[in-house]
Amino acid sequence: MSEIKKVVLAYSGGLDTSVILKWLKETYACEVVTFTADLGQGEELEPARRKAEMAGVKQIYIEDLREDFVRDYVFPMFRANALYEGVYLLGTSIARPLIAKRQIEIAAETGADAVCHGATGKGNDQVRFELSYYALKPDIKVIAPWREWELTSRTRLLEFAEKHQIPIAKDKRGEAPFSVDANLLHISAEGKVLEDPWVAAEEYVYTRTVAPEAAPDTPTIIEVEFEKGDAVAVDGARLSPAALLTRLNGLGGANGIGRLDLVENRFVGMKNRGIYETPGGTILHVAHRAIESLTLDRGAAHLKDELMPRYAELIYNGFWFSPEREMLQALIDHSQERVSGTVRLKLYKGNVIVEGRKSPDSLFSQAHVTFEEDSVYDQRDAQGFIKLNALRLSLLGRRDGR
Repeated sequence: MSEIKKVVLAYSGGLDTSVILKWLKETYACEVVTFTADLGQGEELEPARRKAEMAGVKQIYIEDLREDFVRDYVFPMFRANALYEGVYLLGTSIARPLIAKRQIEIAAETGADAVCHGATGKGNDQVRFELSYYALKPDIKVIAPWREWELTSRTRLLEFAEKHQIPIAKDKRGEAPFSVDANLLHISAEGKVLEDPWVAAEEYVYTRTVAPEAAPDTPTIIEVEFEKGDAVAVDGARLSPAALLTRLNGLGGANGIGRLDLVENRFVGMKNRGIYETPGGTILHVAHRAIESLTLDRGAAHLKDELMPRYAELIYNGFWFSPEREMLQALIDHSQERVSGTVRLKLYKGNVIVEGRKSPDSLFSQAHVTFEEDSVYDQRDAQGFIKLNALRLSLLGRRDGR
């Protein structure tokens, strides 16, 4: 590590990464390249540029990756209907491989020999970043300040910042009430006032959604159109991936949709309580399952549901670039070839209610399921079907004296 000459830092311009920037220069006497990704977190990124310039950084990367994020990471994940532990839509997890990938690319472009992240030593993000780094460039050097330095508290970070005249936002003085991570898919809050899982989160924690009870009394009806498993239009208007998710975020947030209070099992071994808001993603998840209900064969649909928890766990744990995730993705993507059509949804006070679905590739046959007379299904066929399926149960029953 003493040979490090240049490092690419994932830089937000906040307290932690501003301190890390200075610490890297002091500890490693190296040049620092900053990389700030716009993933739709909803914050102005130019202040990060100005802070990096004030710190003497010569190579500053600020990039709009919103379309890449939704098209190449969010949408493939949503084709799988991925939910971690049954409820979490993986908003933080899915952003990390893209940031890590771009860091490695910038390291190659600038001749850097190391990359650095600001994830703490207790969380999942350190794992996600570093597994991605090593998958993409096995010989890369990785600096993880939270596992190296002695700045082990918010107070020590502030003291370091003041000592080195690092600008600190006024709301960062003292201990922040909770930490926040945001991108176009979701916003999460954890720590401090949220650590006790018995204590309800205050309303001020939520920033992307109105409270369901405060949502409009009149439902919002929308239509989402899909092509090959990906949403392509809302209410007939074709939109880019990022623009579509932005549109659904606005509709969901206004109707109190997408709130989640979760105690999850971190990959590093501990349980953690987090508050998540994923308004557009929640709508997208329900809509995608609805169009699949028309277009996927039963066996294919059930196999997808069996594999989904494994796929979701791989993303949560940081294995986006693993061969097993890529293998599962190939299977999932193959299943989506005929998943096209339109879903009509009612958004009402925190709920996403499917009202209708149609598809040119529908497997639904009204002629077969009608309660009226038909000429395509002989109900007498069910007798032999039932008897054959009951045969092993009958043999067991005779043997066991039932």
